Amino acid sequence: MTGSYPLDEGGRQGVYLLEEGILPGGGTENSQGGPNMRTKRIGIVGSGNIGGNLGIMLGQAGYEVFFSSRHPENLKELVQDAGPAARAGTVAEAIAFSDVILLSVPLKAYRELDIETKQALQGKIVIDTSNPYPERDGVMAVEARQDPGGMGTVVARLLPGAKIVRAFNSVYFEDLRKTVNKRGDRIGIPIAGDDQEAVEVAVELARSVGLDPVVVGGLTESRLFDVGTPVYATSASASEIKAKLRME
Repeated sequence: MTGSYPLDEGGRQGVYLLEEGILPGGGTENSQGGPNMRTKRIGIVGSGNIGGNLGIMLGQAGYEVFFSSRHPENLKELVQDAGPAARAGTVAEAIAFSDVILLSVPLKAYRELDIETKQALQGKIVIDTSNPYPERDGVMAVEARQDPGGMGTVVARLLPGAKIVRAFNSVYFEDLRKTVNKRGDRIGIPIAGDDQEAVEVAVELARSVGLDPVVVGGLTESRLFDVGTPVYATSASASEIKAKLRME
């Protein structure tokens, strides 16, 4: 992937990053390579409010985090905040380094990904946090909001061959960083995907940073926590999410 975007998915100006997430095996006691850790390495695409904060949180939990952009020298602060196991480099290096990708860029940026990057993502678990905003993404976002399969199927079409799982798109970044809502309840993270391994990885990732995963269903079910739904941007607990989605 070559290029930079004026806004990342979190809305912050600057270059995008690649953050791949290699997730621990659930819980928070996997930080130093404990028995529950499935994988050690995490790459991130999108260095802003969502991807940047999750990268820092995962690095502080003990994972190897790889931030990337065209200008890795500008990522020193993120690397420092993420801890001694964090690093920065090119997007291609980050993809090669990682097993799982946390992709957090504007929806319009997906069409700008080059062929090499899309090929490199084939067969990879890609945790997608994007949201369609017409004022930023244009007609593409309007079409995505009208898609009956929701954002999950939209992204799957844009990245054929990748194992797409939707997660972390429904929480405001400041609450994400706190991990608890105003009531003191752990924040729930709705998750949807068709690939079982990808879903399990997203579950583990959420748990590793102190959040509460809620598996909603297959990829088309991601529409239940897209923009404008009752659980979007609410920082609701897992039990509240299940109640709003009538899962209980």
